[in-house]
Amino acid sequence: MKIAIIGASGYAGGDLIRLLLAHPTAEVTCATSRKLAGKPVDSVHPHLKGFTRLCFENPSIDTLDADLAFLAVPHTAAMTYAGPLLERGIKVVDLSADYRLPKETFEKVYGVEHTDYFEAPYGLPELHRDQCRGVDFVSNPGCFPTGATLAAAPLAPFAHTIIYDSKTGVSGAGDNPSAVTHYPNVGDNVNPYKWTSHRHLAEMKLEAVRLGSAAKVYFTPHLVPVNRGILTTAHILLDEPMGQDEVEQLYQRYFQGEPFVRYQMPVLAAVRGSNFCDIKAESEGDRVVVVSAIDNLVKGAAGQAIQNMNIMYGYDERDGLMNPGLLP
Repeated sequence: MKIAIIGASGYAGGDLIRLLLAHPTAEVTCATSRKLAGKPVDSVHPHLKGFTRLCFENPSIDTLDADLAFLAVPHTAAMTYAGPLLERGIKVVDLSADYRLPKETFEKVYGVEHTDYFEAPYGLPELHRDQCRGVDFVSNPGCFPTGATLAAAPLAPFAHTIIYDSKTGVSGAGDNPSAVTHYPNVGDNVNPYKWTSHRHLAEMKLEAVRLGSAAKVYFTPHLVPVNRGILTTAHILLDEPMGQDEVEQLYQRYFQGEPFVRYQMPVLAAVRGSNFCDIKAESEGDRVVVVSAIDNLVKGAAGQAIQNMNIMYGYDERDGLMNPGLLP
């Protein structure tokens, strides 16, 4: 199966190429970049040296030769690609936010008009697997909502308040340097940002509703001096108290059989480079604290996108993704 990665020069694009090298069915045949067309992919992704001979291209959509395209482009750019690709019969997994939210919500949150809106499955497989089977388009979730929603999902229907506190690595800001990600501002520091207004909060609220929860949902992210990973602490306030044994049994039943969710102490290094989400819960009765750990570039982006591709085509969901983390 021929794979095109639209916007392959960024961190997510690099991880898509890295992970798909191990896929038994899919092969990346086109990696696009307008600015880098003609340059070897490994000139930007040096860890891929010796593994790929691809060069960046800048083909038109009319000439793109692929069975499926991953859209690893900025928010608001994906909507210019999605429709034309689908019209050509090319399946799409979109890593941007352009199709994650209802039209009105998207326009309010992102401050732009959506010029090519259609409803799309939200590709959080552990919750929406059936909606992603056999379809032509899947919208990949945001990195924060992935770790947060999985942490809260079993308890969400029983909660009146959910408070997410996330610590994220610097790669979540992308590969364009800025004052925020400048090393002296990040090293030996913890920086809260967008305390009450992060764009991903809209996804978290929507997923809580889909889970049958009427809970109020709050979210504050923090930037920490690590390259990869998101550690989320979810404070879940319950309508009725639950003991520790009851909570643990609930989580183990809820995620039983899920190939990429492990109920164990979350450690960022244990999931780094992998598609796993590690989760652990501790109850004090009417409040349960749940911690999750994911790699923001894998389960939070490229890995989950490949997981969704596997579901769309009916492949083994684990294809190309069953590698352990990089502890220590």
